[in-house]
Amino acid sequence: MSTDEAGDISRIENVPLRVSVADIIRQAILNGTMRPGTPVVEMALAEQLNVSRAPVREAIQILEADGLIESEPYKGKRVKPLTLKEVEELYSLREQFEAFAIRRIVERKADVSELRKHSDTMFAAAERGDLAALNTADEAFHRTLIRLADHALMLGLWDNLYLRIRQIMALRNSANRDLRAVAGNHPPIIDAIEQHDMIRAISLISDHTRSASQISPEELGITT
Repeated sequence: MSTDEAGDISRIENVPLRVSVADIIRQAILNGTMRPGTPVVEMALAEQLNVSRAPVREAIQILEADGLIESEPYKGKRVKPLTLKEVEELYSLREQFEAFAIRRIVERKADVSELRKHSDTMFAAAERGDLAALNTADEAFHRTLIRLADHALMLGLWDNLYLRIRQIMALRNSANRDLRAVAGNHPPIIDAIEQHDMIRAISLISDHTRSASQISPEELGITT
């Protein structure tokens, strides 16, 4: 086989085991499987993942650097709890980012067909009852909204906040028993943007973001 013929074959990445383990644990935290406050027990994770304790220990260190795991005095490691203040701060900032993004998208008359694609994916996931797929599409929708604003600095700031925003989105969605309602929040936002109705689009995205406050701290698994 020539080099050209092999050009479409994906390269095999040699990822260190600690990175793979960290990715698995990170996903469990971000999709809400490991909720805030959940103990992180090195031996139990090693047995569950069928690996030695060394890569698990190194993976936990990676996730501590991410701010997703912390040491609890006299008790060991745990998924870092959220506080009401953190959620309020993150969501109030997220609201400002997304409202600003919509202003730029409407002013630039940007193509929002990609938003429609993510919205459709959310509805398909809701029909299947697939919360994980819905969360992935929900996250993609909101990051795409930020990206379409064509503002590199804001996108960088969004990505710095991404881990906690994604975690809170997943916790919020898991607390909502009607996944169709979660998906249904998004098409009106797209419609308003396509109609260049900036005021309505910003009002809708603000209402959508603020809706997190209607869910109890117990449902979100956060501490006061």
